[in-house]
Amino acid sequence: MPRSVKPLNATQVDKAKPKDKEYNLSDGQGLALRIKPNGTKVWLFNYTHPFSKKRKNLSFGQYPIVSLVDARRLRLENLELLAKNIDPKEHRDQILLTRMNAAKNTFEAVANQWLELHKTKVKKNTAEAILRSLENDVFGAVGAMPIDQVSFSIIKRLVIAKLVDRGSLEIARKVARRINQIMSFAVLNEYIPLNPLTEIGKLIPASKAQNLAALKANELPELMSKVNLSDMKRQTRCLLELQLHTMTRPGEAATIKWSEVDFAEQVWVIPAEKMKMGKEHRVPLTKQTLAILNYMKSISGHREYVFPSVKNPRGHANRETVNKALGRIGFKGRTVAHGFRSLASTTLNESGFEPDVIEAALAHLDPNKVRAAYNRADYFEKRKVMMCWWSNFIESAAQGNLSAVASEAA
Repeated sequence: MPRSVKPLNATQVDKAKPKDKEYNLSDGQGLALRIKPNGTKVWLFNYTHPFSKKRKNLSFGQYPIVSLVDARRLRLENLELLAKNIDPKEHRDQILLTRMNAAKNTFEAVANQWLELHKTKVKKNTAEAILRSLENDVFGAVGAMPIDQVSFSIIKRLVIAKLVDRGSLEIARKVARRINQIMSFAVLNEYIPLNPLTEIGKLIPASKAQNLAALKANELPELMSKVNLSDMKRQTRCLLELQLHTMTRPGEAATIKWSEVDFAEQVWVIPAEKMKMGKEHRVPLTKQTLAILNYMKSISGHREYVFPSVKNPRGHANRETVNKALGRIGFKGRTVAHGFRSLASTTLNESGFEPDVIEAALAHLDPNKVRAAYNRADYFEKRKVMMCWWSNFIESAAQGNLSAVASEAA
């Protein structure tokens, strides 16, 4: 029969004096107060490991920081763990490790880990866009927060609600998807037990589909006239006209490199990593587009990019350059740079060109995956003819002398 131990009282604990050697005052059930020769008093919990059956000590901390009442509460908690065959010391160490990892694994740190992995699955400019999105709309709110403290209500209030309130519904949807992916990544890496944000996207209201503003063919002369009469920088005008003639996306035109242009073959080869669909795209160059490029050679032929950045000549022009220029000459709300593609598509379709050839010129992938698997033609020769017609149509709309490089193209 176990020896009965009389519990300690507060006076005994408080008045216990140091001796030449350390000694213990037992409170029973494994709890004891150890008094050291220097006067320090430490609570110890002595127990038997549930599997090894070895005796072990676990410190509960110093008295009076940890009171007798607190020490007894901790004893009870650890006895409950032992009843479940859980070693108290191992349990405490695991909790400490989890908290240390949580402090180290902030949302931003985990997001950067996820992005490093995600970079291997997406194009470079996509990864850069994702990072900018997180920096602009997420990190400022929750970046420094431990990943295990990021909750549904926090993301709802500090991130999603703010995006919805400013009307950025599509951005909100993208941000919600990215946060969700980061939290799922955290689960897979055992930083958190579960992802509390799986339903966060349902908070975002549906947005009405809006087509990008684009001009009609009969409005093209007005555009060319206003471009000609404006005080637009020559380089900006050339960028605008190159994009209009080539039917390319703003980012593709703004980042064109001299190394992508083959003057002998009269073709601009856009590498796959720059294309939205991740597939190399060849653009036939007409006499008008060649004239634009030859004009730019005198300005930037010694640089990497055809259209250098004004702020950093070693970089490329901003993708929004043409949009801003269109706004300044009175076309805000009427068209955007991307709308040039819609203008070209509508005009070419109405003029009887083959839809497949037009879609190839726009670098669109066939939505029918089975058909696309068999139809790998890029209709390059047919596109040469069509692109020449389109450039001549633009020049005709400009009435022969309003193009930025009309004299060179003549």
